[in-house]
Amino acid sequence: MSEDKKNNHILEALMKQDKISVPAVGDIVVGKVVSASKSEVRLDINGIFIGVVRGPELYFEAEEFANLKPGDEVEATIIDEENERGDLELSFKQAGQEKAWIKLEQALKDKEVVQVKVIDANKGGLLVKFYQIPGFLPVSQLSPENYPRVSGGDKQKILEKLKSFVGQEISVNVINLGEESDKIIFSEKDVWNKKQKHIIDKYKVGMIVDGKISAVTNFGVFISFGEGMEGLIHISELAWQRIDSPEKNYKVGDTIKAEIVNLDNNKIFLSAKRIVEDPWKKAVKKYKDGDVVKGQILKINPFGLFIQLDEEIHGLAHITQLGINPKEKISELFQIGQEFDFEILSISPNDHRLGLKLLKDAKKVKKDFKKDLKKEESELKIKNDDKEIEKNKEGKKDKKEDKKKVKKEDKKEKNIKE
Repeated sequence: MSEDKKNNHILEALMKQDKISVPAVGDIVVGKVVSASKSEVRLDINGIFIGVVRGPELYFEAEEFANLKPGDEVEATIIDEENERGDLELSFKQAGQEKAWIKLEQALKDKEVVQVKVIDANKGGLLVKFYQIPGFLPVSQLSPENYPRVSGGDKQKILEKLKSFVGQEISVNVINLGEESDKIIFSEKDVWNKKQKHIIDKYKVGMIVDGKISAVTNFGVFISFGEGMEGLIHISELAWQRIDSPEKNYKVGDTIKAEIVNLDNNKIFLSAKRIVEDPWKKAVKKYKDGDVVKGQILKINPFGLFIQLDEEIHGLAHITQLGINPKEKISELFQIGQEFDFEILSISPNDHRLGLKLLKDAKKVKKDFKKDLKKEESELKIKNDDKEIEKNKEGKKDKKEDKKKVKKEDKKEKNIKE
């Protein structure tokens, strides 16, 4: 009998005598560190077995596995009962994953804050890891400070903003825990809400706040105020008159005053128009049914024209009040910026509505439009012709100068030869 087989028989006999069970794949064992390096950790298991953790099975993400030294006790999972050297092949990674998963379950149950690391981003949010467990942090679950508010909603710029978080650690709550990575959902917003709750409780509907615009979007502007607070002024609450593009009227850094109109689950909604007098209250004194007024086209829609009567009062000339034939297209008859005379058909200050009728035949509008267009084209042609004439004159002048220069050079060369 060989020496190795003899030792194995003796070991088996001792194990049977002391009722020591043989470790199996998948078991978690506790061992004492014999030696530790960045490439390999050797463990003494109950003074009977030697186990080794190496390569990809090391787990430096968790502190308890990252800074081991001789004498430390640590848990590991058996992945092979006997490797090429006769040792137990162990894994810190599997044991660490199991511990991390237990921590996530506990964090979900107790609503504890955990730290995740951002590893990548897509248009929907951030790809993160809790130790080695992948998860997702949607854009909608980012805190107001990190939410990517981009003017015009440019998707590429939003993605660039999200990519800037790669490598950072973020404090989050676990809000969904599924077995698949895309089912593990984290929320930074929940953590922010808890921190800010005692501050938000100081604010009530009707309070006036002073702040600075922190972001401008196509649906309104965000303003920051107080102790790290932020609220939204929706486009409909910016001013009494119609605003189509907040970007044209507001910019980041502008100071603004607004009234709190709603507090909804730590979201603050504001209004800038409610702290100034409603101009429509005075409109009935300035405008009456039947009045003929001059107005400028602000916007052209399939259903009519939005008309500016003055800086604060805008009205609508419905398509039925423009004298347009069924086959004619409103966009081909009118241009933004044109001025016409209108008759006021109705005015409703409470609803902020004013109905208008165009006092000009649509055919005449089209005829005038074509006439103006023809005039512009004619003027442009004359300008281009003038430029061409000037260009030709310059060309002839340059040719004359070149001829004179050549003659001068020839004469000079002739004199030298003589």
